[in-house]
Amino acid sequence: MSNKNDLSHRINEGYGRFSKGQKRLAAYITDHYDKAVFLTAAKLGAAVGVSESTVVRFAMHLGYQGYPEFQEALAELVQDRLHLADRMEVTYGQLGQSEILQTVLKKDLEKIAYTQEHIDQAAFDQAVDTILQARHIYIVGLRSCAPLASFFAFYCNLMFEQVHLLQTSSVSELLEQMARIGGEDVMFGISFPRYSMRTLKAMEFANNRQAKVITLTDSIHSPMNLYSSCNLVARSDMASIVDSLVAPLSVINALIVALCMKRQNEVVQTLAMLEDVWEEYRVDGSDEMNRLDDMIKTYNTRLEK
Repeated sequence: MSNKNDLSHRINEGYGRFSKGQKRLAAYITDHYDKAVFLTAAKLGAAVGVSESTVVRFAMHLGYQGYPEFQEALAELVQDRLHLADRMEVTYGQLGQSEILQTVLKKDLEKIAYTQEHIDQAAFDQAVDTILQARHIYIVGLRSCAPLASFFAFYCNLMFEQVHLLQTSSVSELLEQMARIGGEDVMFGISFPRYSMRTLKAMEFANNRQAKVITLTDSIHSPMNLYSSCNLVARSDMASIVDSLVAPLSVINALIVALCMKRQNEVVQTLAMLEDVWEEYRVDGSDEMNRLDDMIKTYNTRLEK
C-alpha cells in the first residue's frame, strides 16, 4: 500500500482521536468521496459545515503535507473504487455461469470455515449474556448491512420487549432514535468495508452514554471496535461489487439460537400470542415463520440432546 492510497485506513485508524469537526469531515469523505474529490478545501468545509482551515488541518492531521497531497490521495481512493469492476472481471470474467455459481458458493464456504476457526468463543458468550441482561436492545446496520440488522431485530422481537432497529440515512435522526440509551442498554452494531461512519457515530454515542457496545465486523483492527467491549469477527471480503455476508449471517444465526435457548418461554408465549392474532384476524402465518407446534417441537428436541 502506497503512502497516498491508504486514506481510508488513515481515517479509520485516527477516528477516535478526531475532533467533532474532523469526524464530520471523515464521515462526509467516507460516504461522498466521489464528490469530495472535486471540491476545494473551502468548498469541502462549506459542505460539511467547518472552516477551510479546519479542512487543511484535518489533511495534515492525517499525515499529508497539505490539502493538495490529501486531494491526490482522495483521487487515488476514487480510482481504486473504479478499479473494483476490473478486479471482478479478473476473478470471474473467464468463468461460465455454472462455474460462477460453484465458485461463489465455494468462496462463501471458505469464509464460513475461516470464521468458525477464528471467532472468539468468549466474545460470543459475552455477547449473549450482555443482550440477555440489557434493558433495551439497539441494533444498527446500514447500507448492505441493513438486511442483517433487520433479520436480527426480527428474531430479537420474539424474545425481548424493547428492541430498537435504527433505520435512517441521517446522522441526526439516528442519534434521535438513540436519545434515551443508557448504561443498562446494549448497542449491537454491524459494519463491514466500506465501514459506515453513521454506524460508527451511533456506537460512539452509545459508548459515551455508558451503554454496552457489541460489534459484528470483519477484523479486530476494524474502526467499529473503537467503542466496543465485545467484538465478533466474521470474514466478509470478496472480489466483487457484492459484499459476501454469509459468514456474518451465520454468526447472527448462532446468536439467535443461543438467545432462544435462554428465552424459550418468552418465544413460545410470543408465538402463542401471534397464533391467536392470526386466528382472530384470519391470517395464515405459516408462510412467514414456523407454526407454534413446530417451534415447541424443535425446542424440545434440542433440550433432549
